[in-house]
Amino acid sequence: MPPSKKLKILFVTSEVVPFVKTGGLADVSSALPQILLEQGHQVRIVVPKYGAIDERKYKIHEVVRLKDLTTNIGGKEVVFSLRSSFLVGPKARVQIYFLDNQEYFGSRHSLYSDPLSGEEFADNDERFILLARSVFELITKLGWVPDVIHCNDWQCGLIPAYLKTLHSEEELFKNVKTLFTIHNLQDQGVFAKSTFEKTGLPEKYKSEEGILHKNKINFMKTGLVFADSINTVSEKYAEEICNDKEYALGLLDVLAKRKKDMFGIVNGIDTAIWNPEKDKKIAKKYSLKNLEDKTQNKKALAEKFGFEYKPDVPVIGMISRLYDSKGFDLVEKAFKELMKLDIHLVLLGTGEKKYHKFFENEVIKHSGKFSCYLGFDDELAHLIEAGADIFLMPSKFEPCGLNQMYSLVYGTIPVVRETGGLADTVDNFDEKSGNGNGFVFKKYNAADMMKEINRALKIYKDDQKTWIKIMKTGMKSNFTWMNSSKNYIDLYKKVIG
Repeated sequence: MPPSKKLKILFVTSEVVPFVKTGGLADVSSALPQILLEQGHQVRIVVPKYGAIDERKYKIHEVVRLKDLTTNIGGKEVVFSLRSSFLVGPKARVQIYFLDNQEYFGSRHSLYSDPLSGEEFADNDERFILLARSVFELITKLGWVPDVIHCNDWQCGLIPAYLKTLHSEEELFKNVKTLFTIHNLQDQGVFAKSTFEKTGLPEKYKSEEGILHKNKINFMKTGLVFADSINTVSEKYAEEICNDKEYALGLLDVLAKRKKDMFGIVNGIDTAIWNPEKDKKIAKKYSLKNLEDKTQNKKALAEKFGFEYKPDVPVIGMISRLYDSKGFDLVEKAFKELMKLDIHLVLLGTGEKKYHKFFENEVIKHSGKFSCYLGFDDELAHLIEAGADIFLMPSKFEPCGLNQMYSLVYGTIPVVRETGGLADTVDNFDEKSGNGNGFVFKKYNAADMMKEINRALKIYKDDQKTWIKIMKTGMKSNFTWMNSSKNYIDLYKKVIG
């Protein structure tokens, strides 16, 4: 394939910033298409039109050719439309199609589960079968044929299967390839065996060799089996999930089989939003040239949470979903010990009830040393990144992670576990060579985590010159999407062959 050939990429996802977001997938689905377009490639996006999306604000309009299309899901006729708008970024306007169906998407503000019960929607199988079907209708009706359909997470898992089975004989699709990206292997789209009939796939795939996994339908597995190529959001995580049972979460056999088609590409960060020199959400902007201005943010953080600002007492920040997989079992285990240290700990996050309860109790006991906000607040997230001295991220697994990258560019030194994207972006500081941008522990236990926290605190207290050197190393990091997008373009070209 000629190196200069411009690609046509159809990017299919279940969430995109600024329209809807539950996690990092939404950020990637916004940033990557924009930068690909900036580089001259043709990119279009497909996403469901949930009830939470404001159609007037985003000027979402009908497309005559894509109105009132029909498909059959499990013997039921389903009518849907694909409506059009643009994802408008600082330098690019990406064409985006919203899959519009009142019953499956429009009538619900929440994306995957009932906000009251927390239960996943019972018809998630049908909702994302419709998303997969709509992609082929879109291509057929518009006659815009992509080189690659870029599918993201389990919600898009059926697209590669449909391409290789139901559409395999169609001339229009004969050169179309699929890339399947794993952002989160924990959610796999698992449904009862009876879902198989709804998919409309040929009967021979109703087997463990096909799309069944432990006698259930698994959309994630389906994507992994049928995609031409697979990637995940860091090199280390790609290696972990293909080789280690604990990381593969029940899919080791499938992943190991596809090892040669598996690639790791670290996500970029949006430097228009996360950049201490331009950040409007922090108390005082700063850079390598005026690093002392970072302390204004530490003061503002103390004021915001109502604790005493002490220049020589380090503030440790945490911004996370409160789950075991994010290392909160370690934090809970080590909490007494943490509270004996000369630090202030600030936590922002939401998650499991047991952790909400635990932190609510601890903040009463240790109000002088521990502050928390159990919820999400974007401005506060920026202020913690800018105002903390240390950022703690002790994840059990971390496909990519963004907060450690934000921390590095904000000069807030990360303490992380050596896993996934954390291992790929944080280099353990070595006293002998003076190299490194953070502190890294290997084994997943509270003692090893505490050892690294104490090592960081010792340097903070005793050797400010070295501390500033580590800060500056982090701030020079280049995590722009430009780097990541080049890797994606290379991968698309490899997939196309």
